[in-house]
Amino acid sequence: MEGRAAIRRCCPIGHVPQVVAINLCCWRGNCQHQWVKFSIQLSADYPDKSYGGDRVYQDMLDQAVLADALGFDAVNVTEHHLVNCLMMPAPLQFAVKIAAHTQRLKIMTSVAVLPLHDMRVFAGEVVVADIFTDGRLMLGVGRGAFGYEMERMGVPMTETRPRFNESLDVLMALLNEEEVSWAGDYYTFDPLTIMPRPVRPGGPPIVMAVMNPEGIYQSTKRGFHIQTTALSGSHQMLLEQVASYTRAKEELGPAGEHLTLSLSRLAFVTESAADRQAKVEAAHAYYGRFDNIFTGPGIVDNGVIRPLPREQTIEDLAASQLICTPQEMVEKLRPYAEMDIDRVILNFNFGVDAEETLNAIRLFADQVMPAFN
Repeated sequence: MEGRAAIRRCCPIGHVPQVVAINLCCWRGNCQHQWVKFSIQLSADYPDKSYGGDRVYQDMLDQAVLADALGFDAVNVTEHHLVNCLMMPAPLQFAVKIAAHTQRLKIMTSVAVLPLHDMRVFAGEVVVADIFTDGRLMLGVGRGAFGYEMERMGVPMTETRPRFNESLDVLMALLNEEEVSWAGDYYTFDPLTIMPRPVRPGGPPIVMAVMNPEGIYQSTKRGFHIQTTALSGSHQMLLEQVASYTRAKEELGPAGEHLTLSLSRLAFVTESAADRQAKVEAAHAYYGRFDNIFTGPGIVDNGVIRPLPREQTIEDLAASQLICTPQEMVEKLRPYAEMDIDRVILNFNFGVDAEETLNAIRLFADQVMPAFN
């Protein structure tokens, strides 16, 4: 009853459903509004080349337009080259396209692979993309995950971390300062100033893609937003990731109040047991391709990732993923609100028919989001 009374003081009945307010508004005891926001990952899955890249990207744009209309917080745009999984070689261009067709969505790169870019060029592209997206761009950055594409783009996986670290430092300097010169391991240049200058001081917010708990802590202490995922890791790993973020944010005090933690998950809203089984099987096939390129041998045939057998069973996958009815989805998502996760990034794109995917997004907005908003 104490929690209920506190909620009435900060969230008058009628503002949000009472049961949701009890569970989500004041679990910290400080009566602050703490809602979970949701984003759609526009993964551009392209298992069949005959479908056509134009149709794939129109499907992604349709999802963005729908997400904007339904009240989602953001959409996420990947960057991957040379392969048909998470296929998007031009994330900033796509961000601008999305902005032209939407009104309020944030548009987050998830992620821009910094070692593949020259920061002297990329910094200017970021500034222009931020202008063209009307300040809705969030710049998610990472070092690259697929050895197949990184090696073929001339960046050995053994160099991705030091290249990323220096690239990030160069990018931040170019976005924050004028007449920047550099003498490092990967960049050496005389003083220069990128033009135009950022409209927002320092450019768009930077979101660090990182899974290691210690990396999450250090990145948060540097003032970066965080995007993470446990992938097939244990629930304990997720708890450690969140704890690292929370500890760093608390140590920052008021300087860290604006920072956010986003968690990426594969998801789909289903309407029956048979529908759920079909989507789990589609997800299992998707991971057969994803595992090949992410942790496997990277066998690719003319741009198409070869699906490989998986050790994880369909039953184990079903238990670990957010593929379920709306009611089950609410219960599976509720712990994320209690764990101080600000945004859940939902990947609905794993080889399912385009219209079915749009319908699942509608179901999520209609029957799941109201429990958290």
